[in-house]
Amino acid sequence: MYESVIGLEVHVQLSTLSKIFSGSSTSFGASPNTQASLIDLGMPGVLPTPNAKVFEMAVKFGLAIEAKIGKTSVFDRKNYFYPDLPKGYQITQLDAPIVGLGHVNITLEDGTTKRINITRAHLEEDAGKSLHNSFDRLTGIDLNRAGTPLLEIVSEPELRSAKEAVAYLRVIHSIIRYLDISDGNMAEGSMRCDCNVSIRPQGSKILGTRTEIKNVNSFRFVEKAINSEINRQIDSIEDGQQIIQETRLYDPDKNETRPMRSKEEANDYRYFPDPDLLPVVLSDAFITSCRNSLPELPESRKARYMEAYGISQYDAGVLVADRDVADYFAEIAETSGDGKLSANWVMGNVLADLNQTGRSISEFPVEANDIASLIIRIKDKTLNSKTAKTVFEALLSGEGSVDSIIKERGLVQVTDTGALRSVVDTVIENNPHQVTNYRVAAPDKQGKMLGFFVGQVMKISQGKANPQMVNQILLDKLSG
Repeated sequence: MYESVIGLEVHVQLSTLSKIFSGSSTSFGASPNTQASLIDLGMPGVLPTPNAKVFEMAVKFGLAIEAKIGKTSVFDRKNYFYPDLPKGYQITQLDAPIVGLGHVNITLEDGTTKRINITRAHLEEDAGKSLHNSFDRLTGIDLNRAGTPLLEIVSEPELRSAKEAVAYLRVIHSIIRYLDISDGNMAEGSMRCDCNVSIRPQGSKILGTRTEIKNVNSFRFVEKAINSEINRQIDSIEDGQQIIQETRLYDPDKNETRPMRSKEEANDYRYFPDPDLLPVVLSDAFITSCRNSLPELPESRKARYMEAYGISQYDAGVLVADRDVADYFAEIAETSGDGKLSANWVMGNVLADLNQTGRSISEFPVEANDIASLIIRIKDKTLNSKTAKTVFEALLSGEGSVDSIIKERGLVQVTDTGALRSVVDTVIENNPHQVTNYRVAAPDKQGKMLGFFVGQVMKISQGKANPQMVNQILLDKLSG
């Protein structure tokens, strides 16, 4: 039996308007090489100027994870040659990062929480992007991304499975979105992940040789890449082979990792302090200002939602993971006065549509007030669960307000006892064989058999009958 040891290096593009050391734009989607200044290109004689906004964003993140803030922050040169690195070195932080040791809590599958320590978070500049599929047998270089500010967040190797790694990554994603320091859009490269993976015999305290999977850009691929690498390492060891410390790439089409290059050590990069950038000293007043501007973070909002809306820990965790979804839910719960029903509708119908269509809650066509009106009509028994879903689909199609849809489609729930008894009598009369079987069946089987009769009543009433009233009338009639 083997145990996996996993650490993540998460690269977060900070959502500043300009780059970390130049005034070039950081907007996504511009034509290649139109947003790279002389500074980004590393031309002779140019000097970098730090962007003050990146320090504020980094400090806010550090405070959010209860980390030690490095009051004296030093930039270093990390030297290596690669086509998308114009200067031949990357400006980063080695010995004096802006954020020191901190931690986050993740929720495991069994509902328990686990603390994951974060070693550091440091500022650095992004490299350009190699385009391998744009030219026949050639590689193009787009330097628009060069110099974009990054916050690299490094975890301790305390994750023990791919699912734990994804849970950790989701927490980081949630925090940066709440802080509004990055949009966290993995598809656009705003958040990328390097996965350090090793295995060791169960119970061993000695770390195995690790490999690094570079630039994984989705939650799903992080899980698949880590599991694939764990299985590869186990197979290699059981075949008598040694694991080589190297950098690997994940191929989602083949669901496998493949070698990229041998893994460099820190001394291979010949780090030294950047002579063009003085140490940045952060004042206590600056750090206090950052602390005072922090929003309510996911963990505290989760606790508040559980208390204010009477929802479970699991439901609250799902709802607060995305700040915009959390706001959307809160508006529904406040307007409808029913936290549990609001949670059920957002987590069920709303999130299902978002997952299916790939759109965000800000792009969702149904306003929170409309979902609240729908819930109110369920509570006052105008709608039942079936007709409520019909109204929801109509809202998605833009057919109007909840009340206008109910009126135009004639969806008002039938609660007239006399009318319902008449429908039940018809169903019983038309199904004598099923009635006989029900009456001779054991009590534990009658519950399932009752569903047949309920279904027949709902069919005749076109889904408008009150299910609770139908159940009670059927129980009375069938017991006679």
